[in-house]
Amino acid sequence: MRRDLEEYPEIAEEEIREALAFCVRQIAGILPQFTHQFQRAYSENGFYAQTENRDWTTGFWTGEIWLAYEFVRDNPAVVEKMGIGSPAEIQQAFCHAAEVQIDSFLHRIREKIDVDHHDMGFLYSPSCVAGYKLTGSPSGREAAVRAADQLLTRYQPVGEFIQAWGTMNEPGNYRLIIDCLVNLPLLYWASEETGDQKYRDIAEKHIHTAVANVIREDYSTWHTFFFDMKTGAPDHGATCQGYRDGSAWARGQAWGVYGLATAYRYTKRAEYIELFRHVTAYFLDRLPEDLVPFWDLEFNYGDDQPRDSSSASIAACGLLEMSKYLEKEEAAHYVGIAKKLMKSLYDNYAVKDMAVSNGLVLHSTYSNHSPYNTCDHRGVDECNAWGDYFYMEALTRLEKDWRQYW
Repeated sequence: MRRDLEEYPEIAEEEIREALAFCVRQIAGILPQFTHQFQRAYSENGFYAQTENRDWTTGFWTGEIWLAYEFVRDNPAVVEKMGIGSPAEIQQAFCHAAEVQIDSFLHRIREKIDVDHHDMGFLYSPSCVAGYKLTGSPSGREAAVRAADQLLTRYQPVGEFIQAWGTMNEPGNYRLIIDCLVNLPLLYWASEETGDQKYRDIAEKHIHTAVANVIREDYSTWHTFFFDMKTGAPDHGATCQGYRDGSAWARGQAWGVYGLATAYRYTKRAEYIELFRHVTAYFLDRLPEDLVPFWDLEFNYGDDQPRDSSSASIAACGLLEMSKYLEKEEAAHYVGIAKKLMKSLYDNYAVKDMAVSNGLVLHSTYSNHSPYNTCDHRGVDECNAWGDYFYMEALTRLEKDWRQYW
């Protein structure tokens, strides 16, 4: 049996700063390799290879660079002691690399290179929206608005949702997936930035459709949900990434935690807080002894299954986001749990030796094939792009009052 959550230690302020300092050192060390090239979605034997800006995950690497930029900007005395160069030079190097990558994202969206899917938020919020917020980058603004426009092309008015993947208006593709809840802040940002409410309107319609269908009666979640193409009526839930259709894919449940927090942030609909409490409880109640989930919440100790450390970081970000909108006692409860998750990640999963990995967090799962799902077996027990990014985001949220990219 797992101990009661109250018995677990929380990550200390000094550990938060040490963890972020290591991330900065690691990112600075590999920046020459990954300025004009991006990190692949997942590592192999602990090390990321270079890739072009084509996958749905490349924005997370740029997001890490921006988070590192912020840490150096805010903590020059700490960076001075690290022996990696002057803070001003390191900050400028991070800013330059991120700007190079923003130019790549602008080219990608102008030329419509691998953008016919719903992951515009994952690509453009931590890269281009972040750059615009931090430096006023005009290229970042243009790229992000164009990406929001691209995301609108995935909207299905019959059913009122943003279609995840595949050719539009084909019955086999007429579906959404839970991940998209964290893509939607791009649309809210676009409405705020342009004054055009069309982005917000579609985001809110998608949220309503998604939460009405992907959350089951026991507050576990479907990875994907299909709709009738002619009527828009709900059809059925299924999985691609989870162990089986009826199980709870750990990362999907974590997307639900974070997605409901951002949904409340932008809509202030009280029912999203209540759903957040239940979806979060389902996730937390099924964590193993060290509070870092197996890749599917169906599994626990004794099962020969890989972990997904990225799910713990995503959930921690969601807990910290929702805590901003709750009464003091409940907010402190969720912040404390986030600190416990991050303590375990820092102690047991974070990279501490650059010779072991050029990533930040070990033991993530990109996709693990089972007899009952349709995904490929890749990136299992490795670092992955979003796991590294959300680990840094959660630490940054704990370190300061963060002006978020989402």
